[in-house]
Amino acid sequence: MDRFLKTLLIVGLATGLSATPAIAGNAANGSKVFTNQCAACHGNRANSPQAVGPRLFGIVGRHAGTSSGFTYSPAMKGAGLTWSQDELKIYLANPGKVVHGTKMPYAGLHNAGQLDDLIAYLASLR
Repeated sequence: MDRFLKTLLIVGLATGLSATPAIAGNAANGSKVFTNQCAACHGNRANSPQAVGPRLFGIVGRHAGTSSGFTYSPAMKGAGLTWSQDELKIYLANPGKVVHGTKMPYAGLHNAGQLDDLIAYLASLR
């Protein structure tokens, strides 16, 4: 491996870059999906009150079942998931199939474009 590639690899590992590209969605469109599909149960700001579901601010990179102030199901607390964009895509398509026993009564988002947009929006919540 030449020196340039070694340097690139080291910089990528040190900065947390991944070989997996981010979900190619549109966060502005995802905001609308959030409003229509998620906002009734979830807040999207750091200071949003906990509601029927936990707040989703900062969800990308968070361990499942760890948003303070929310009472999670034992299934979610024990799921062992970290919410990457890829993991969210799988989960939000069919929550009950991914985490059996979750309290989230949502059948899933089956429109692939809307799902990518929603995940792009969730990733922007920092």
